[in-house]
Amino acid sequence: MQKPSSPPPARIEPGGPFPGVENAWGKGSPAPGLLAVGGRLDVDSLLRAYCAGIFPWFSDGQPILWWSPDPRMVLQLDAFRLHRSLRRVLRSFRDKDGCAVRVNSDLAGVIQACAESPRDGGNGTWIVPSMQQAYIALHRAGYAHSVETWIDGELAGGLYCVSIGGAVFGESMFSRRTNASKIALAALVGMCRASGVEWIDCQQNTRHLASLGAAEMSRIDFLARSALAMARPAPRWHFETTHWQLVDV
Repeated sequence: MQKPSSPPPARIEPGGPFPGVENAWGKGSPAPGLLAVGGRLDVDSLLRAYCAGIFPWFSDGQPILWWSPDPRMVLQLDAFRLHRSLRRVLRSFRDKDGCAVRVNSDLAGVIQACAESPRDGGNGTWIVPSMQQAYIALHRAGYAHSVETWIDGELAGGLYCVSIGGAVFGESMFSRRTNASKIALAALVGMCRASGVEWIDCQQNTRHLASLGAAEMSRIDFLARSALAMARPAPRWHFETTHWQLVDV
């Protein structure tokens, strides 16, 4: 007997409401987590999406696609795995002249580098030009941030994320030098711990994230924790060398 196909995702108008996340495609569907198509990538729409546990993700030539996967990949900061080799890398970076972590000094450069980084599973990127401009606008509104690894005056790696209150949603990372993105992530963990943030959303499961301590969480639990976190103060988006102590460097 042929398995029934999933109903088409909801189509939303620019500025219109998002459907409930319970309507997202489930396991066994062609695209688990797909919720809606359309809308626009303005600051208001993005904030409403993140507050509801939804994020955009689409490739060049596709319409805007909105997702709310179940389960959700989350890095609980007390589960962050600082392997022995990475601890040595961080100590060397901390103590070496010309090495620094910067925050929000070149968010556009970080996003562009993430877009250009090779991805597993094929060519292309989901960080299309319209997405880049959307997160730059979100940064100007105070909700998107970059954590950057600088070596000898060059941007060697980094990541960018969205922050609403005390909820931090990781987006993408890149490395131009070995371990540069992991250095930025460790710096973000230290900053978040200093501000009392307990977890970072990683959206979808990957082997790399799991190796760093991230694990899956049901969507209903994720939404409940997000609501509590968003009601708390936002992290202080400034890195200090004392933050390395909070990741046991």
